[in-house]
Amino acid sequence: MARLHLFDLDGTLLRGTTSPVEISRQLGLEAEARALDEAISAGLIGPPEYAARVHALWSGLTEAHVTAAFDGAPWLERIREVWAEIRRQGGYCAVVSLSPSFFVEKLLDWGAHAAHGSRFPAVPFTEPVDPTGVLSAAAKVEIADRLCAEFGVTRADCVAYGDSLSDRDLFGAVPVSVAVNADSHLSGLATHSYLGGDLWEAYELVRHDR
Repeated sequence: MARLHLFDLDGTLLRGTTSPVEISRQLGLEAEARALDEAISAGLIGPPEYAARVHALWSGLTEAHVTAAFDGAPWLERIREVWAEIRRQGGYCAVVSLSPSFFVEKLLDWGAHAAHGSRFPAVPFTEPVDPTGVLSAAAKVEIADRLCAEFGVTRADCVAYGDSLSDRDLFGAVPVSVAVNADSHLSGLATHSYLGGDLWEAYELVRHDR
């Protein structure tokens, strides 16, 4: 039976950072983005407010900034190799993140079958963020269910990889999970735990689990 591997982005595929921080660095606004990351991690603001505030930070954002942020980000090693192996085994890999869709979707070029993020307007911005398109922890489970239907698998065939509070709901919904460089919000929830910089090593923990 095929398996669906569901990957978080910020703090998981990206080690020690988030895509909004990497994007904001290109604009000289890294400190402001880190403050927003701390606020949402602490539960002081929710995803819609977070999205609106990073959107406001990025009034001067261009596609060149986004590309530079993506290309220069501290990705885990061997992401593309893991996804190629999952494909070779007849499985599926998807990225589901609260981060902006225009960044998340770049991972389709690395071999992901699907990539879902919070819907932001096209860059450069000429309109606000629609809060109904901003994802939440619960939305990750809803997207996982839609992907299961699309790929002909069930939750029982899913593996989740994540690092923080936004992954708790998904970890509770699937039978196998890997906490990757995770914070305390996932303590005791994950099937496996990985600390390091190589996605292949994290994948090896679940490669033969059924």
